[in-house]
Amino acid sequence: MRKSGPPRGLIAYIVLELLEEKPRYGYEILKEITDISGGHWEPSYGSVYPILYKFEEEGWAERIEREDEPDRKYFALTDAGHDHLAEKRAEAGGKAREFADVILGFYHLYVAFATDDRFQTDPSDEDWQFDDTYSAWIAEQVIRHHERDFGEFERIPDTPEEFYERHGAPEAADGDDEDDAATDDDADGGADAGDVDDQPPEVEANGSATDD
Repeated sequence: MRKSGPPRGLIAYIVLELLEEKPRYGYEILKEITDISGGHWEPSYGSVYPILYKFEEEGWAERIEREDEPDRKYFALTDAGHDHLAEKRAEAGGKAREFADVILGFYHLYVAFATDDRFQTDPSDEDWQFDDTYSAWIAEQVIRHHERDFGEFERIPDTPEEFYERHGAPEAADGDDEDDAATDDDADGGADAGDVDDQPPEVEANGSATDD
C-alpha cells in the first residue's frame, strides 16, 4: 500500500533514461515527461532541477556548452551515469506493483467522490464531474491504451487476491532506499537563482483529457 504519491525514484529514473537518449536541459525534460504521460502529468520544477544538480554532484551527469544556445544549461550522462542507469533500471523494474497501487488508489478515490455519501462534491459547471459517465471514460481510456500497446483486451475473472496469488505479487515495501531519498521526487527546492534563462514560460493548464 502506497502512503504517498508515485514510487520514489521514478522521476530520477526517467531523467536518466532521457539523458542517455541525448543531452537535455531541465525544462525540456519536464515537457518530455508531460508528453510521455499523454499530457496528464507534469512533475514540478522543484523536483527535476534538484535531481539534475544531484546527478552533477555525484558525477553521473555533467553540464555541456552549446554554441547555438549558450545561455541554456544542458546536461549529459557521464560514464558513471550510464553505470548508475543500469542500477536504476533494475530498481525501477521492481516498482510495478507500487505504480499500480498509485493508479488504482486514485481511481478508487475518484469513484468514492461519486458514490460515497460521506463526500458531497458540488456538480461542476465544466464538462468533467464525479459520476459514472466520466468514470467509464477513464476506464475506456485505459482499455484503449492497453489494446494499442498490448493487443486485444480480455477481461480477467480473478479477484485481487487470486490475481496476486497467481502472479506472486509481493506486498510493496514500506521503506525507501537511501539513493531515492537523496533524489526525492517531491523535493521542494527549485533551480538556482542563476538559472533565469532556463526557467519555463507560463504554461496554460490543460484541463481536458486526451485520447491518444
